[in-house]
Amino acid sequence: MLRLLTRRPYRCTYRHRLPLLAHIYRHRSTAMATPVASSSQPIQIPALEATHANDTKKPKEKKDKAAAAASQYPLELQPPPGYIDHRIKMFEELQEQYTQFVKAQPREEITITMPDGSQRKGTSWETSPMDVAKEVSKSLSERVVIAKVDDQLWDLERPLESSCKLELLDFDHPEGKRVFWHSSAHVLGEAAERHYGCHLCIGPPTDDGFFYEMAIPDRVVTMTDYPALEKVSEMAIKDKQRFEASCCSKEKLLEMFDYNMYKKFPMDRSTTVYRCGPMIDLCVGPHIPHTGKIKAFMVTKYFLGDAKNDSLQRIYGISFPDKKQMSEYKTFLAEAAKRDHRKIGREQELFFFNDLSPGSFISPNMYNAKLWETSGHWQNYKDDMFTLDIEKEKWALKPMNCPGHCLIFDSRDRSYRELPIRMAEFGIVHRNEASGALTGLTRVRRFMQDDTHVFCMPSQVVLPDEIGLLFDFMESIYGIFGFEYRFELSTRPENYLGTVETQLREALDKHHPGQWQLNPGDGAFYGPKIDIYIRDALRRSFQCATIQLDFQLPERFNLKPVMIHRAILGSLERFIAIITEHFGGKWPFWISPRQVLVIPVAVPYVSQRTKCRTSEHSFS
Repeated sequence: MLRLLTRRPYRCTYRHRLPLLAHIYRHRSTAMATPVASSSQPIQIPALEATHANDTKKPKEKKDKAAAAASQYPLELQPPPGYIDHRIKMFEELQEQYTQFVKAQPREEITITMPDGSQRKGTSWETSPMDVAKEVSKSLSERVVIAKVDDQLWDLERPLESSCKLELLDFDHPEGKRVFWHSSAHVLGEAAERHYGCHLCIGPPTDDGFFYEMAIPDRVVTMTDYPALEKVSEMAIKDKQRFEASCCSKEKLLEMFDYNMYKKFPMDRSTTVYRCGPMIDLCVGPHIPHTGKIKAFMVTKYFLGDAKNDSLQRIYGISFPDKKQMSEYKTFLAEAAKRDHRKIGREQELFFFNDLSPGSFISPNMYNAKLWETSGHWQNYKDDMFTLDIEKEKWALKPMNCPGHCLIFDSRDRSYRELPIRMAEFGIVHRNEASGALTGLTRVRRFMQDDTHVFCMPSQVVLPDEIGLLFDFMESIYGIFGFEYRFELSTRPENYLGTVETQLREALDKHHPGQWQLNPGDGAFYGPKIDIYIRDALRRSFQCATIQLDFQLPERFNLKPVMIHRAILGSLERFIAIITEHFGGKWPFWISPRQVLVIPVAVPYVSQRTKCRTSEHSFS
């Protein structure tokens, strides 16, 4: 093992870094039987909404609630996890071997070349980049976070081994910032071990901070954990714990982390482990000299885990080498929160999100089964729906648009003064039709409906004549295609004839006297309906448009208004089939797929044809 350290004592893991991470991620994916739960609300809880260890200006009630919740768990586990002493004992043995190895190396004068071309003298295996920084200036030694030796990142207190080029990087340098945040992740990992007694997985830097993934038995992370995690982190920072590295063989590694399933992966050779205080973890490094370099530290967000399953939880953080930068970062967060598209979209009613279809925008095609249970479709229509199993929950592709529109209506409190509210959508729906029933475009499994749902008071159905407005729109559309049509009033089953049926009769008599028939008991269980039948060129009759009154669906969603379902074309695919046969392929000019065709009568006129086509495109 010592022979491997001759040139790069801390670099024995570089060539194995990618396989190492790949194995960690591969193992992690098998352990996460239940993925992180999706949510329409930010799972990454905004940092400014949480209580933090250094908060001084919090409302008393808010502080009392946070303190009460946080007090359910001690700041640190007592006694601490047994694996901590086990790791430290093994690490100290390895570190002693390395110390003896360094002492045995020959000391020679070396030349250290700085970025500006200037040169400094040093001694191999004694002079460190931090020694050089102190020679340059005290302020540089306080500001620098990592070194680069011959273009390789290098711990500041690790001795130089031979003549080399040296760069000293501070937090403002991109690579310096990543190292700083990587070291801060180890501090967070230490706090998590001391507070939760967890098993750590990986803790890398990110573009805006760092995170650590961990398995926590019988507990999930909450915002009330933030003060405790930050307090323990501040204790580690105050102790100025040194970052120390040691190379560890495969056998020693498996022994050191025998308690942690996330550290057991195939490995052919040795790798490095880093220690800061009681925290020791597999790590390629390098790191800042000690935790005291961190002047401001904050937990920012987390990903939820499931305490009932072996799933990892992730905690994020941010840190800086001075408190002013943390203040500026909080100002940035506050401004970003004001501009959050979810907030603006909700306030201006541009869009909203709902847990029944997380990650969806516009009109969702898939909803959680809970929506269909609420609407009643799951109990009565499940066999005709395409269902899926996702994250151990039942989901289904929507067979109709109306429950989704109920969610839109219920996205905020409504006033009766806003009624009627009309929602129109060309929505994609899926229905699990029997394969033997599929017929061209007239019966399909995936189709589009021109749905409208009107939420109104019962008194608005006829006055101020919502039904009349729907009739006017229908007549306009069917008139374009030249269809004749007739109406049927289908009452609710079991000879139910109530006030609403009477209102629909009055509406039909007012707008279409003598053009409708009564169809007793053929209405839906939730309300009566008006079906509109069109007649094509072959005198065949098709039911396309429908106007339905619904009292049950609003009640199921705890909505006050009555709901009018309206479709004019119905299924767009079926309507295309009807007009294709109605016109027999001889399309009206306005809908024809080939409205103009330029045909040259002889070869000499081909150029004129091209000129005509060019003029046609220019005109369009």
